[in-house]
Amino acid sequence: MKVIACMGDNNGMLFNNRRVSSDRAVTEDIIRMVSKEVESGRKIKLWMNGYSSRLFETDQIDSCVSEMFLQEAGRDDYCFVENVSLQEYENKIQTVVLYRWNRKYPADIRFTMDLSEWTLKEQIEFQGHSHEKITKEVYFRGK
Repeated sequence: MKVIACMGDNNGMLFNNRRVSSDRAVTEDIIRMVSKEVESGRKIKLWMNGYSSRLFETDQIDSCVSEMFLQEAGRDDYCFVENVSLQEYENKIQTVVLYRWNRKYPADIRFTMDLSEWTLKEQIEFQGHSHEKITKEVYFRGK
């Protein structure tokens, strides 16, 4: 599976059960990324839980909402993760896509996967709607 996560500095994702931030530009980029693979003939979906579903209320993408989404997602599917642990699913993950806000936000839930043995294949910066600079990083399993 391919995991997508958004975070502030220090890998913070949530604070007091709320996402530390969001940006329309990131949501649009995720939709483009998934749609591009679908248009090439791949049958993939974007999975998430109910908490994240409000970010993707659009008919532009085939999204699936389930509280058990990490168990249900297929090998090539994307999973947008905000408030669940990846620990027991790490062996299923082939790609990690991180969006970094490049800002310090208070956080009590963090992205904890160790990516030191993963290969950074892509790193781009772009301007968001509410963030001056967002960094997108794409990691693949292995060195």
